[in-house]
Amino acid sequence: MKAQLSTTTRNLLWSLLAALMVMLIGTLGYRWLGGDQYSWLDCFYMTFITVATIGYGEIVDVTDYEYGRLFTVFIALSGIGILGYALSAVTAFMLEGEFNEVRRRNRMEKKIGQLKGHYIVCGMGQIGSNVAHELAITGRHFVMVDRDKANLEHYVEQHPAQLYVMGDATDNEVLLAAGIKHAIGIFAVAHEDNQNLVISLSAKQLNPEVRVIARCHDVKNVVKIKSAGADEIVSPDFTGGVRMVSAMVRPNVAGFLDEITKAEGDLRMEELVIPGRLHGKTLDMFYQDNQECLVMAVNTQGKWYFKPSADYLLHGGDVLMVMASVAARARMEAIAQG
Repeated sequence: MKAQLSTTTRNLLWSLLAALMVMLIGTLGYRWLGGDQYSWLDCFYMTFITVATIGYGEIVDVTDYEYGRLFTVFIALSGIGILGYALSAVTAFMLEGEFNEVRRRNRMEKKIGQLKGHYIVCGMGQIGSNVAHELAITGRHFVMVDRDKANLEHYVEQHPAQLYVMGDATDNEVLLAAGIKHAIGIFAVAHEDNQNLVISLSAKQLNPEVRVIARCHDVKNVVKIKSAGADEIVSPDFTGGVRMVSAMVRPNVAGFLDEITKAEGDLRMEELVIPGRLHGKTLDMFYQDNQECLVMAVNTQGKWYFKPSADYLLHGGDVLMVMASVAARARMEAIAQG
């Protein structure tokens, strides 16, 4: 609950409190005027039909009391006025909720429209949530897409500022709303293979430069999804089987890979593409004041060079394989971008 309630919410609460007070005062008043011959329920009912202007007649007879009917007039005028105010407060509260929802959605659409170089996660099931978690930890901007509101809300509850689009990711309009034109990567991790195939195809049609990673359950569909435009295919069942074998026959290697890929850790295997303006510079420029990184290999013109020294001369287009913390990776990217 927010620390500070809106004016509309406060008005609604005060009007409901006032209505309860009128009912309480009316019940106590009629009990005092009518005496013990009338039950508390009779007194409450008398107050209710007076405030509601139902007019069934006087359940509690107050004709013998000098101020009895004046008290009924007071309860009627107070109750009708307060109930009218409460009704208007409820209406304002509902309209404010709808207005806030529209305003929030417009604000989110504006933020998505300003994104460039972000990722799109299509499908916020278990795998999609893990993808989103990894992107968030490593400081990468992304937009979630799912047609199931519950899946989106489950993640947004823990990450209120997260951007998302509710809709079917196989629809071009939904992908456009998620900023596909300016995205650099899209994860097609919907539950069904045919959905991931259509997402891959649509994404490439809308943005041929976007990189598509697609999930595939049935290995028989790998070729189909690949031909639809996916750059890489990941089969959780196949990958899980290989991982189990690795854990059995090479446990230390598997443990090392887990350490640099697990979501809770700060250490990651990253890759960095060298821009043309750094051609001829040495690798040492990335090590200066940045001790939390280690360049393990360099891919230059399709060839791999392992354990490059600090005086290695860089070439435009080189790809560095780096073991680094999230902060160190950010510093290396800042150096590369100037």
